[in-house]
Amino acid sequence: MSTNKKNWPLWEIFIRSKQGLNHKHVGSLHAADAQMAMENARDVYTRRMEGVSIWVVESKNIHASSPGDAEAFYEPANDKAYRHPTFYELPEGVKHI
Repeated sequence: MSTNKKNWPLWEIFIRSKQGLNHKHVGSLHAADAQMAMENARDVYTRRMEGVSIWVVESKNIHASSPGDAEAFYEPANDKAYRHPTFYELPEGVKHI
């Protein structure tokens, strides 16, 4: 990888907090490789020891839908009412759903 910082790829950073069950996107940074991205993410985004896990993903590897295509993209799910949790009763002891 080039040592020229202008050529370093962009990495998306996800942190799982001590209280959380999932990783949340917290920001982006440039780094020469995954190891550097992980170390920089630790230094920048978990300074107060609030994270228990870090994911780094090179931005070019993320594929996303366009907000402008949302209606057509999600329309097929509207006719599958059984997928909506409104039809189910959760037991009292069930959490985090």
